[in-house]
Amino acid sequence: MTPSTLCTLILCLCCTLATAQDLGNGTYRNPVINADYSDPDVCAAGPDFYMTASSFNCIPGLPILHSTDLVNWSLIGHALLRQPPYDHFSKVQHGGGVWAPSIRYHGNEFYIYYPDPDFGIYMIKARSAKGPWSDPILVKEGKGIIDPCPFWDDNGQAYLIHAYAGSRAGIKSVLTLNHMNAAGTTVTDAGILVVDGHPANPTLEGPKLYKRNGYYYIFAPAGGVSTGWQLILRSKKIEGPYEEKIVLDQGSSPINGPHQGAWVTTKTGTDWFLHFQDKDAYGRVVHLQPMKWVNDWPVIGIDKDGDGKGEPVITYRKPIPGKAITTPPTSDEFNTSPLGLQWQWQANPLPTWGMLSPAKGVLRLFSAKLPDSLHNYWDVPNLLLQKFPNDNFTVTTLCKFTPNPKLEEERTGLIIMGADYASLSILKKEKELQLVYSICKNADKGGAETQQVITTLSDSTCYFRMKISEGGICQFSYSADGKEFTTIKDTFTAKPGRWIGAKVGLFCTRPGQINDAGYADYDWFRIE
Repeated sequence: MTPSTLCTLILCLCCTLATAQDLGNGTYRNPVINADYSDPDVCAAGPDFYMTASSFNCIPGLPILHSTDLVNWSLIGHALLRQPPYDHFSKVQHGGGVWAPSIRYHGNEFYIYYPDPDFGIYMIKARSAKGPWSDPILVKEGKGIIDPCPFWDDNGQAYLIHAYAGSRAGIKSVLTLNHMNAAGTTVTDAGILVVDGHPANPTLEGPKLYKRNGYYYIFAPAGGVSTGWQLILRSKKIEGPYEEKIVLDQGSSPINGPHQGAWVTTKTGTDWFLHFQDKDAYGRVVHLQPMKWVNDWPVIGIDKDGDGKGEPVITYRKPIPGKAITTPPTSDEFNTSPLGLQWQWQANPLPTWGMLSPAKGVLRLFSAKLPDSLHNYWDVPNLLLQKFPNDNFTVTTLCKFTPNPKLEEERTGLIIMGADYASLSILKKEKELQLVYSICKNADKGGAETQQVITTLSDSTCYFRMKISEGGICQFSYSADGKEFTTIKDTFTAKPGRWIGAKVGLFCTRPGQINDAGYADYDWFRIE
């Protein structure tokens, strides 16, 4: 093993230990995943647990995570490699695409039902959670139909429950139940109204349907993403009428809006609930709560006053003992194919945007033409991004830029993307390589990007660095040798995107079009 390889292994180990929420003494700390895995849903298959989450316009989509203890999670793949309709998602569709999905293990197969609020509810399935997953099938067509969950009753009858997005459907806070065919590929009736959240439970959505002790249970969040609570509805008949009870809210804890998630039971019979917390620029992070049953009602979290309503825990004993500490990946050395699972594009990708070169140990990003209707980089599809992995972290990457001599204003660099964004990049302009610091406020509303030329580079190799601290405060710096870094004086405050947290990553673009492109080779991308 070479010294450089050893250093890399130590760096990666330190990154894992720094972000792990397993405290190593039989307890854990929330959030168990301190990254933007929004609207998590979980199922058990044997002794293992599998999670998926919303991915919106980001591709590959529908992340698949695996755990053996509900605390340590590994990212093992994506169920959606390209998003239909394919032409529609060749352009950036912020806030569209995959909303809150459900994952179930039924008949020795994994099923995911996911909504696209502009087209309807899709289903995909696989024998193995790692895939390959089937092509999406449109189960129920319609605008504003969201948050589906399948359910197979004891007699084999399949059902689908879902909610509505007011932005598309013109109504919200109501839940509809449909019959499905046995294969779960299409609804077979018009559906019935089973729950109306008005007026006590506004923004009722995200239903998950279960059965226990002769009761049908609907777990559904209400009250809004950052301020809401977890509602439980139960009935002896699947069509209702349903009783209701709030079983989890913020209480005296610092965990706002604790809701929207999944009930899961371990092999030893203990019950747990995973949900998200909205942390603004950091996205919607995943928490794990203990759960118990009292008089056929679930109690989630810690019930301090015995009223049947819990509040979130910060630390707690692990569901299943174990010593293996894992977290979703962050750093990438670009030495092996394929690209790390942490990376996503802003739209369905083209193969010419970026290619790994394992022989050289680099990721080569070719400059792609900017969209004709461009307002700013909010609209650029070929941004290669990943989620923020923690509240405090540092990104460093090494770039060698080879612009095309026949093109002007090719550009590559490190970017923080959200409704506001900032970047540090190399810009080829008038035969010079300029180091440019850019900020764009209100990018989602068409705001203009402002650029500040920091210096002219004498070499096309540059180290980019970005340090983020509490509150999403970002500070960029650069270096010619990777040792001495020059800090950009101004700081930038990260902002969330549309329904997602801010993201960090790389880009390579050009304003014009000829029959060839320049490129940027990224040697590695390290987060610590």
